[in-house]
Amino acid sequence: MASNAQNGINFDDAPFSPVHKKIAIGTFMGQVCDGYVIGIVGIALTYATTTLGLDSNWMGLVGAGALFGILFGSLLTGIIIDRIGRKTAYTFVAFFTLILSVAQFFLSDPLHLVIVRFLLGMCVGADYTVGVALLSEWTPEKIRTKMMSWLMAAWTFGYIISYFAGLIIATMGDLGDNGWRWIICSSALLAGMTLIIRIGSPESPSWTLAKKGAAAALNLVHTHLGPNYGLPPKEEKVESASFWRLFSPELWRNTVTSCTFFLCQVLPFFAISIFLPVVVKGLNIANPHASGMMYNGFTMVGVIIGILIADKISRRAFLLWTFYGAGAILTVMTVWQNMPATLAFVLLGAFSTVLAISIVAEWLYPPELFPTELRGSGVGLTIAASRIGAGMGTWMLPVVTEQYGVSTTLSCCIASLLIGGVVCQILAPETSPKFIASENFGIGAKAYSKS
Repeated sequence: MASNAQNGINFDDAPFSPVHKKIAIGTFMGQVCDGYVIGIVGIALTYATTTLGLDSNWMGLVGAGALFGILFGSLLTGIIIDRIGRKTAYTFVAFFTLILSVAQFFLSDPLHLVIVRFLLGMCVGADYTVGVALLSEWTPEKIRTKMMSWLMAAWTFGYIISYFAGLIIATMGDLGDNGWRWIICSSALLAGMTLIIRIGSPESPSWTLAKKGAAAALNLVHTHLGPNYGLPPKEEKVESASFWRLFSPELWRNTVTSCTFFLCQVLPFFAISIFLPVVVKGLNIANPHASGMMYNGFTMVGVIIGILIADKISRRAFLLWTFYGAGAILTVMTVWQNMPATLAFVLLGAFSTVLAISIVAEWLYPPELFPTELRGSGVGLTIAASRIGAGMGTWMLPVVTEQYGVSTTLSCCIASLLIGGVVCQILAPETSPKFIASENFGIGAKAYSKS
């Protein structure tokens, strides 16, 4: 264990304790809620289309409203929490998610629904940013990789159960025109649970050290871990926390890599999964509900596989083979649309699995690319950039599919995966301690996984 004679054992080397458990449960519960908020709109729209008189444009806007909100919420929150800290935002985002989830029940105008979904998305984006930062800065170093990997499993679980919860709610008696309202506002239950768990969460010791000094950080560590634990060995003076430093010669490669890989993963993920019935119909796959359950089931399987292998292979290899693998499978499905039904189901499951494996890196990789003083801003910018792809893909999928067919839509998804793979192959730095020495061959980027 790393130690400091004045401060004691480095808090990064502390065993898993009650404070770690509280932050982990609060962050994981937030991810379940976030995934649910995003996923529930898809099933709700299938019951709201007639009631609200939605055409393909309105369906796309309502479906993408939260995704565009995430763009602004994550970007603004990243800048804010690097200045005022993680603690306050960590609790408040759960409170506002609860309020906005309930508000959806009382809406009947599509424009109002888009606005509320946008505000909900801002809360989700804020939660992504502050949750990732706080958890990564409190979690002991020896379990940090595994803990951050499991974040995506929590998000995926919430996203998947929203599909089944929506179907269950829809069968609960004669709900009439209010059926979609009960479905879409059901996220309030998870938001309330998240809020209760997060109340009383502490500030980040890394942020406190960078912004308030060693005395305040040491007091925080002693309060929550005990007097035997202290701060890391004193390092050089903290660099500027200016947002524009993300584009400096030191960090621009990390910033471009982080934003691009995230954007290129989520565009096909959300575009296909939110409007899965539209896609499978275009691929001539029968029984959209069975296809949806199978697709979501393999998504969960893929995330579990991704978690198990995330620390076994290099980050670069993880990114490259999942981008190219998912792209290859989707290319076969797009070109050969008259394939036998059994083979179509197999390939759909394989695509879902590989794409789900890839998204494990979304909460694991970005925090490793930025130093503590810019981690909130860097992760926030990454999430904001990714929502451009997710929002545009979700908004345009029903429109493009209606006008040009599913082949054109899927071709755009293939292009996204190919671009992501090429950019990562050229720019992505290695951040895994096991592989960092052999993989960062002249790329010129730097990892900050221990900052």
